[in-house]
Amino acid sequence: MANDTTESLPIIAITSGEPAGIGPDIILSALNEQNFPARLVVIADPDLLKDRANTLGITVNIQTLTHSEDVAAHKQGFISVLPVTLAKKARAGILDVANSPYVLETLKKAGEGCLQKRFDAIVTPPVHKGVLCETGVHFSGHTEFFQAQCRSPHVVMMLATETMKVALVTTHLPLKEVPAAITERSISLVVKALNKDLQEKFGIARPNILVCGLNPHAGEDGHLGREEIDTIIPTLNKLRQTGLNLIGPLPADTLFTPKYLDQADCVLAMYHDQGLPVLKYSGFGNAVNITLGLPIIRTSVDHGTAIDLAGTGKASNGSLKVAIQHAINMANNAKKFST
Repeated sequence: MANDTTESLPIIAITSGEPAGIGPDIILSALNEQNFPARLVVIADPDLLKDRANTLGITVNIQTLTHSEDVAAHKQGFISVLPVTLAKKARAGILDVANSPYVLETLKKAGEGCLQKRFDAIVTPPVHKGVLCETGVHFSGHTEFFQAQCRSPHVVMMLATETMKVALVTTHLPLKEVPAAITERSISLVVKALNKDLQEKFGIARPNILVCGLNPHAGEDGHLGREEIDTIIPTLNKLRQTGLNLIGPLPADTLFTPKYLDQADCVLAMYHDQGLPVLKYSGFGNAVNITLGLPIIRTSVDHGTAIDLAGTGKASNGSLKVAIQHAINMANNAKKFST
């Protein structure tokens, strides 16, 4: 029987990622090394975790659950598993398309559990998009998967470290397509979703959001591009009239300095490689990918499957630890906001 203290802890679902990759490795090592203030449940094939633990020489107690609600408070060296069965035995470092349905099923169970309020958040280790797409199912990423499952009209990609948060207006677009995608609608949707989740999931009452310009020197009064004058500035002014605290647009080459960052809760970049290189330089391996705009909480690691490192014991679990802690913090803040 869970006590009152245990009942107050959030339940965090952790999917196992690509079974041939480092997902199982970093789950095993992270949960074996550190106590997390939550109830953690790994959605995986228990035999996958046992086999990988043997390969890595990790001694861990794996407890298979019948119901997700039975998960106990996390204790270092113990892993609670909600079972999903692999189609074929997974081998570290060797991709097998036969196990793609397994990967998708773990994601489906995690999303359903959050939508049904059985889980408070999801943490996702990396999957291999190419292998998943070989099944004939179009899979462009975790973000799009959960967006479709939750039927969310618009989501926002944000990466965070302990000292910096960067959100994006556009994500995985070719650079030549970015200017046309910077519209009043796209900026407004992202800013509203970002502001809302910074309040509800990060506990920031009135977020300060720094906004990058699109062009060098934020357009230099139109001499280096007119997107700031024609679109970005008018849109930000309209949003400010609704009470949002937006600073900018500022030149991206000077925005990422202490003068500005010290007063910011988040930076909004116009495109992927405008904001993320700075964040990853400052915190790669200890950053977390967060999907905003969903009715659920989802965090992820900031790296890929690293197939060549699977089963070697050389994979770093730093980003997974940060992703788990962010999910816990966000779940606790969401509970406070709703009460």
